[in-house]
Amino acid sequence: MEAQKSFIIDYTSLTNGLHTFDFKVDGELFREMESPDIKDGACDVHICMNSSDTKLDVNVVISGSVVVECDRCLEDCNMPIDFSGLLVVRFSDLQHDYDGDTMWIAKGDRLSLKQYIYESIVISLPYRRVHEEGGCNPEMMARFKVANNDEE
Repeated sequence: MEAQKSFIIDYTSLTNGLHTFDFKVDGELFREMESPDIKDGACDVHICMNSSDTKLDVNVVISGSVVVECDRCLEDCNMPIDFSGLLVVRFSDLQHDYDGDTMWIAKGDRLSLKQYIYESIVISLPYRRVHEEGGCNPEMMARFKVANNDEE
């Protein structure tokens, strides 16, 4: 269960080839990452990893939804998440910068996908986060109409 919450894969005991892993993301991840935008969430993460002696090719698929503030009415709003990406993990004893697509770790270190999963969810969010038409708080929307009528 530790791996579920920490999103860590101990690849050192695995043979070369394909391996799959599944994780659940909930509000705990967003609290740990001190996310300013995401209040809660429920996402499934499916990992298909091709392991070799020199690198790991990690295919990540994330689906589910997160709770954010609606830009229009300021109420909680569920936003769907649908992400698919490839992370290449290379082995090196030298320190290299993580660029979002390639991660460098020392051979034998455990692979933590927490940051990658968090960033993938964040970049999956639309720029404009609003309820579907008619889904906003009607009381708040009525206030906007009153304010707009006062200016005319």
